[in-house]
Amino acid sequence: GGGTGAQVTPTGGADARLAAMVPDAIKSDGKIIIGTDASYAPNEFLGTDGKTVTGWDKELFDLVAAKLGLKTEWVSSKFDDIIPGVQSGKYEAGVSSFTINDERKQVVSMVSYFTAGTQWATKSGNPAGIQPDNACGKKVAVQTGTVQVEDIEARSKACTDAGKPAIQFNQYQGQDQATAAVVSGKEDATLADSPIAAYAVKQTNGQLQLLGDIYEAAPYGYVVKKEETQFAQAISEATKAVMQDGTYKQVLEKWGVQAGGLTTSAVNPDA
Repeated sequence: GGGTGAQVTPTGGADARLAAMVPDAIKSDGKIIIGTDASYAPNEFLGTDGKTVTGWDKELFDLVAAKLGLKTEWVSSKFDDIIPGVQSGKYEAGVSSFTINDERKQVVSMVSYFTAGTQWATKSGNPAGIQPDNACGKKVAVQTGTVQVEDIEARSKACTDAGKPAIQFNQYQGQDQATAAVVSGKEDATLADSPIAAYAVKQTNGQLQLLGDIYEAAPYGYVVKKEETQFAQAISEATKAVMQDGTYKQVLEKWGVQAGGLTTSAVNPDA
C-alpha cells in the first residue's frame, strides 16, 4: 500500500500464464504501486478533480497490469524522484514517459512499449509555407525547458551560418500556450514530443496539422527495480498480449498518438 490520493483500478482479462510470472512479493497485495509525474498531457496528467491520474500512458499500463491479474495504485511524484523511489522499493514500477537510455538502464530495468520523437505542427493548409528543415525567418513556438529548445537553437544557427535570416522562436511556459499561439496566427509553427504534438492537433479540431516526420525517435520504457528481471519479463509479455488483442491500438487511437505504436515489447532494448 501507500500514497495519498491514489486510485485503484479494477482488474479484467487476466492471463493465468502471465500472472504466474509475477514475483510473490509483488502479487501478495494484488496491486502494483506506481510512481508517476502527472504533468504531461496526453501521456499522464491530472483529471479535472486535480488528483485523479489520467492519460493514455496510465490507461495502457492499467491494461498491462490487468493481464497480470493485478490492480494499479497510481501515486503522484516528482519526475526526478521516481527512479530512486523504484530503487528503494517505495514504488514497484515507474510509468511516466521515461525514454530508454543507457544511463537509466544502468540503474533500473526498462520495458519498451511506445516510441516518441520530436514532431512539428502548423496551421491547417500550412499558410506560412514552413518546413522543419526550412524555417529560416519564420516564427516558431516552443515550450521552455524541453529538448526542442536546443533543437530550434541549432536550426536557427544553421540558418544564420548559411547567410539566411534566423528563426524567430519564442518560448512558452506550457505547450498549450505555444499551441494557442499557432492557432491564433501569432506563430507559424510549434515543435514538441511527438505524442504531445499529435494531441495538440487533436485538441484543436482541425485547426492545426502535423508537419513532416517524427525524428530522433526513442522508446519509452516502464521502470522496475534492476534485479526484478522476472517481473520485467512478465510486464513485457503482458504488453505484447495487449498489443496482440487489439486494446493497445484502441487506447493509442483514442488519444491520437498511434504514430508512436510499437509491434512488440522488450526488456532493456538497445537505446
